Formats: sequence, structure tokens, C-alpha cells
Amino acid sequence: MADSRETNSGGSSSSDNKVVGVRRLKESMAKPASTRIFTVANQKGGVGKTTTTVNIAAALSMGGLRVLVIDLDPQGNASTALGVPHRDIAGIYDVLMGDEPITSVVQKVAGFPSLDCIPSNSSLANAEVNLVSMVARELRLKEALVEISPNYDYIFIDCPPSLGLLTINALAAARELLIPIQTEYYALEGLSQLLETYGIVKKRLNANLELSTIVLTMFDGRTRLSNDVAANVRSHFPNELIDIPIPRAVRVSEAPSYNQTVMTYDPLSPGAIAYMQVAREIAERGKPKDEINFDSNVVNINYKRDGEIA
Repeated sequence: MADSRETNSGGSSSSDNKVVGVRRLKESMAKPASTRIFTVANQKGGVGKTTTTVNIAAALSMGGLRVLVIDLDPQGNASTALGVPHRDIAGIYDVLMGDEPITSVVQKVAGFPSLDCIPSNSSLANAEVNLVSMVARELRLKEALVEISPNYDYIFIDCPPSLGLLTINALAAARELLIPIQTEYYALEGLSQLLETYGIVKKRLNANLELSTIVLTMFDGRTRLSNDVAANVRSHFPNELIDIPIPRAVRVSEAPSYNQTVMTYDPLSPGAIAYMQVAREIAERGKPKDEINFDSNVVNINYKRDGEIA
């Protein structure tokens, strides 16, 4: 595993807590054969969906890959965590409505070598209603992404905690589905509804969509409940699960209040180390087939041990 390092070629800031410079890894991550587009979805709120999106995206960017985050949640939490202005400016809503080209709303994320964001804005709350009357309403995002997807190695679409038209647009536009699952009671409740929606979208709108990745969040290895949920998910989704649970950690929760991901807020914290390991495994799984030499479910992390970033 390699340390992160900082150069002075990145963004600047007026706040001491803001990310300054560009964080990179000494050991770069594997480049995919083609652009990988992930929809990050779970209709249950509070499962770490946005946190997972922004931290994996940040880690991949630190690994030298070109990454785009699309904030498709009207709450705009992904935009906040990445320190991107989003309240009163054009964003993904304007793209979906056909008012702005997608290239005009992409913003650079300060402090990362190649991380961009298309922000949410307050108008996105109206999208569910306004999309209803539009032609090919489920494919608006997919059509917009055609123009820019070749510019990136990874695109992550952060969905709202619902299965409405915004999430349907994300599923129709993506090639892979990433589901964060909270290792707590009721974690699997409602997952069947998401999987049913995934099946419908795959059948009718996007035959290329695959459930490729499941990440366990808010894991507390001291509790029987967390371990039982992890074992349950592992038994049902042995190939999709990245068996590196994200620990319940204060630093992960604090980072967005400083407009940062945990990857820069506290890069040696247990949460940052775990997300870096998850990101590296995602990258390994995306290698061209003749380059893959990585057993995806053998990585173990001792969360109590300080160490380097993967």
C-alpha cells in the first residue's frame, strides 16, 4: 500500500480546512478497458450511499483515473461533500430538461488530479414531475452522457433514496449497479424492491446493466448484528460483494461538514483506508480480462491498526 502525497498544482482555498493541492497515490490504480458507469442506489435512506459514492470516486481519482460524479439527489449532498457550488447554478436538472448541454455544467473538484462533478441544484426536486410529460423520459440522462462518457474512466451517479424517475434515469444510463448495504437491522428489507426495479430496467430499458458491486457500510465488528448481516449478504451475493466492510467512523461523518471527502479530511483514518481498499478492488475488477490476477474476496483489513493508504 502506498501513501498519499500532495503537490501544489491543485485548487486553492480561503479556509484552513479546505483541501489545498492535489492528492495522488504513489501506486496508480488499474485503468479499465472502457468507461465504467456506476449507478449507486438504495431506496433506503441513511445507508451511506452518498458517502460511498464520493469517497470511492475520490480514491480512484487519487489513483490516477479520470472520474466524474453526477449528483442526482435533490438534497445535493454529494456536491457538498466535494466542495462544489450547487445552490443557484446550472446543474444536472438543466441537462435533464434540455436547457443546458452537459459539458457546460461540469465542475472541477479542488484538490484532486482528475475528479469532476455535475452538481445537483434546488430545481432538481421538480424533476420527477417535469419529466413525466417528456418523450423518452427514462433515457434523458443516458442520451446526455453519450457526449462526455469517453472523457472518463469512471462515472458515478448518486441517486436519491427512492425508485422514482431520477433513479430510473440513472439505471438506464449505467452499465453497473453498486448497492451500499448498511450492516444494521432491516438492512436487507426493501432490497428486493430495488432488485425488482433493476430487473425491469434491465429487461425493458438497459440490457447491459449488471449488478456488479455491493459494499457493506457502517460496520461494527464488535457487534453480532453487523457480523450476521455481513454473513447474510456474503451468502446471497458472493460474487458481487466487496468483502471489505466500511467501518462506522466519526471521521467519515465529519468530512462533509468541511466540504471534503474522508480521503483528504483524514486519509489515515479507518474509514479512509477501507474506502481506498474498496476503490482499488473496484479498479482491479475493471481491468482488461487478460490483466486480472486478483482474488476479489481475500482482502482483510485490521481496522484497529494504523497503516498506509492502499
